[in-house]
Amino acid sequence: MKSKFFTASLLASAMFAGLGIAPAMAQGTSTPRIDQAQQAIGTRIQQGMASGHITPSEAQMLIRRDRDIQMREAQYKSNGNTTPQERQQLRNDLGTLNADVERMMANNDVVRPPANAGNTPGIDNREYQVSRRIEEGVRSGRITQREARRLQSREREIARHEAFFKSDGVVTRQERRQLSDEISALRNEVERLINDDRRGRG
Repeated sequence: MKSKFFTASLLASAMFAGLGIAPAMAQGTSTPRIDQAQQAIGTRIQQGMASGHITPSEAQMLIRRDRDIQMREAQYKSNGNTTPQERQQLRNDLGTLNADVERMMANNDVVRPPANAGNTPGIDNREYQVSRRIEEGVRSGRITQREARRLQSREREIARHEAFFKSDGVVTRQERRQLSDEISALRNEVERLINDDRRGRG
């Protein structure tokens, strides 16, 4: 198995294709500039994953936001036209999303394991599952954006450790145990936030 970032990049490509983030989606559209902006943002997310500036979990959240904007655009177009107010709303949403993508791209904390890294499929799968739980928590309102950024920072720290451990092409049993412990601690924190009964559902 290749690195999780390569795998996640392929996953992102599949998600983009599945969500229709491609020129073919623009069927008789009356919002070409908005569609071009969405396409450019999608490309930047993929570039960020390939370069290590954007982690898989960050990419998932960005892709979901892009999909939400696209669904709203389709709703606006359902009557055959979009009002100036609707166009402005889409531009504002895309502007905010683009700013977040570029902020991540400007992050100097790049996490990218070498191509000859040791295989860690079990760890990679657990990291992916934690990423999905963070995303679910944000969508349900159980995890705030601020909390999500803190959790993603911890994810990035784990990914940095993993990249370091893989730098010699081998991940030892002790290193795997350390990564496993770090992922477990993060997962427990995510579940604690999601299951905190004092929180109101968003």
